[in-house]
Amino acid sequence: MTHLARTMRWLFGLAWRTDRGRFLKAATLISLGHLAVPLGALALRAFTDDLLDHRLAPALLLAGVIAAALVAELMMGHFAHLHYFELGEQAEGEVTSELMALANGTPGIEHLDSSEFADTVELVREEVQRMRAYVEALLQIVALVVQLAITTAVLGSLEPWLLLLPLAALPPVLTGRSAQRRIDRSRTAAAEQNRRARHLLHTATTARSAKEARLFGTEAALVRLHDRSWEQATGRLWRGQLSAAAFRALGQLAFAAACCGAVYLVIRQAVRGRLTIGDVVLVITLAVQVNGQVAAALSTLSTLQAAGHTVQRLLGLRAWPARQAGTATAGGAAPGAGPAAAAPAGSVPLRLSRGIRLEGVGFSYPGTDRPVLRGVDLDLPAGSTVALVGENGAGKSTLVKLLCGLYQPTSGRILVDGVDLRDAPPQEWQARVSALFQDFARFELTLRENVGVGDLGRIDADEVLVAALEQAGAGPVLPRVPGGLDGPLGRGYVDGAELSGGQWQSLGLARSALRDEPLLLILDEPAAALDAAAEHRVFERYAGSAEQVGRHGGVTLFVSHRFSTVRMADRIVVLDGGTVAECGDHVELVARGGLYADLFALQARSYS
Repeated sequence: MTHLARTMRWLFGLAWRTDRGRFLKAATLISLGHLAVPLGALALRAFTDDLLDHRLAPALLLAGVIAAALVAELMMGHFAHLHYFELGEQAEGEVTSELMALANGTPGIEHLDSSEFADTVELVREEVQRMRAYVEALLQIVALVVQLAITTAVLGSLEPWLLLLPLAALPPVLTGRSAQRRIDRSRTAAAEQNRRARHLLHTATTARSAKEARLFGTEAALVRLHDRSWEQATGRLWRGQLSAAAFRALGQLAFAAACCGAVYLVIRQAVRGRLTIGDVVLVITLAVQVNGQVAAALSTLSTLQAAGHTVQRLLGLRAWPARQAGTATAGGAAPGAGPAAAAPAGSVPLRLSRGIRLEGVGFSYPGTDRPVLRGVDLDLPAGSTVALVGENGAGKSTLVKLLCGLYQPTSGRILVDGVDLRDAPPQEWQARVSALFQDFARFELTLRENVGVGDLGRIDADEVLVAALEQAGAGPVLPRVPGGLDGPLGRGYVDGAELSGGQWQSLGLARSALRDEPLLLILDEPAAALDAAAEHRVFERYAGSAEQVGRHGGVTLFVSHRFSTVRMADRIVVLDGGTVAECGDHVELVARGGLYADLFALQARSYS
């Protein structure tokens, strides 16, 4: 009951915040409709007795009252539906907005790598579409309780034993709760396969992936994988629903037996002359109503129990940042390192005087003990250009995410002019970082929005946006987009301009160029989707950007597999197996004859 009360309070608060006027109107109309039901039963008793006693005029008047009660029940429910339907849609929007905020409202992205978090979000995303039903259930349960109380009082006035009739609703209620738990367990168990089936459906029906499916002839295999996942998910759901239906049937049978006993008691009293025929009709009518009321209450309680699981999951998502903070390893102070001279401890400096230092940094992704980075010690001097190289799986992208503050190290610490990033506000540091990631985003928005998200404060500055496009080599994209900066991109939602992979990446470069004076500029494989000539132009342009960043003490970090493009860097860092294998400039590393020299020679031979 505590769980149910908490769910009702949460739903009431949501509905009240969303639109209290609409909520009050819907509650009033539903209450009037439910009160008309016992009123109609009382009128039916009087009508029966008047008709049997040949009192025609009162009987006709009561017939009108009965008809009015029936019409009121239908009409009040209909008009209430108009209000709570709109209220439910508004509430769905509120919860959807909260879900998006919970998934994206933290500076880090560790939670997005958790299968538990992903399953919880998937379940809430499905359940939020039932928000209208949840709001309706809240309104219905209150009106049903009042209606049942009136019905019970009327029955008790005729036969005291009939006061026990509502107690017969306990078995259906208890079995209904057990049934809902079984359904919820089956939905939780099926969430992973359901998510996999949705992914396969998206993969098989999206142009970006469908072309490879056609080329490699994997359409039938994708369909089989989808069908297998869907069958496993629906099989678990079906078994849960079947088990729940059996439990509910047992409860309903117990209540039906109690109703039969109530009718027997009333008929016996009527035979003895203690009750009229109208009383018998009243009890039968009310017994039928109680049956309907209990059935409606059971359905409503099941809906509220389902809503309770949604509330519980939402509360769990709200608490996720605290869970992460509780499991994070606190970083210690750097030996001999005081606070940055340009800013107090715990605050990001306005400019770098020393640079960025990694001390014993290690990292493992959530849910696994396998370290991706181990004991990384690294200096990125202020104003320098650093290239990060290494084979696939060496830990380059993970190190980039740590430097951006998207993850916290599981061991060691990252210092910015002596300030531990754990002690600095994450948003403050991320506001001073500009990056283009290897898996760059394709925002199917307008061209203005696609570039402008790099600095929302300048999204309406056309000249600045055009300059960023030119700097990133994306100038030719502008005339290709109907509507220019305000023209849509992509075909996923509107008939927008379709771009090549290189053009999408150039827009990502433009976003990174939009942020002025970053303390850290990261370009993670910024030319991966470009040809060699375009790559050369990109690095020429961003060599100039590196000089501009360096004037403010910032660090420019390139990540690349193409060794010919990293020779321009002041310092080259070679990662191997999650550790720093080598560090120096190009000449030093080639002369050393280590891993970098081997990789450079291997790549040079492939171009000879």
